Amino acid sequence: MIPEVTIVLASSSPFRRMLLQNAGLSFESRAADIDERQIEASADHGGPEIVAGVLAKAKAQDVSRHFADALVIGSDQTMSLADRVYHKATNRAEARETLMSLSGRTHRLNSAVAIVLNGNVVWEHISYAELTARNLSEEFVDRYLDRIGDKAFSSVGGYQLEGEGIHLFSAIDGDYFTILGLPMLPLLEELRRLGAIDG
Repeated sequence: MIPEVTIVLASSSPFRRMLLQNAGLSFESRAADIDERQIEASADHGGPEIVAGVLAKAKAQDVSRHFADALVIGSDQTMSLADRVYHKATNRAEARETLMSLSGRTHRLNSAVAIVLNGNVVWEHISYAELTARNLSEEFVDRYLDRIGDKAFSSVGGYQLEGEGIHLFSAIDGDYFTILGLPMLPLLEELRRLGAIDG
């Protein structure tokens, strides 16, 4: 018999909620109320993977204030190529520039997840995925952006691998969940270790 443990996802992301729902977890969700850009600026000297970890913990700690004795899951993802850290495009020109900058190159997705209990971080983890884009012509990128429309602004790289974004790539090294922004396998292992889910 598993003791009753409240699990809370510190996110309003439908993708992250879907991942937990598909895994059969019972949980609540609440978006964190933090200034991500300000936190990112203060953590930036540590590199994109550190930024992802700091944001994941900050989200979980903020939401933890509202849920005593609950295990609060926070997650965040950064995208980097060499020294550049990317952000979501706010218009078509930015999305186009992002995609062209990835052409023929390998970028990294840094996906962090943390569990917080009563404001204290009890576990944290970072997973990586490396994605190599095909050599993309400007004409193809324009047609791609025409087809996906506003979806180009919903993810940091301007693509969703579960959709037409798969056409952008020639190689992918990393697991699907890391690419979606929530490393499920290490998270589930830790939830089992904590006795929060059936193990």
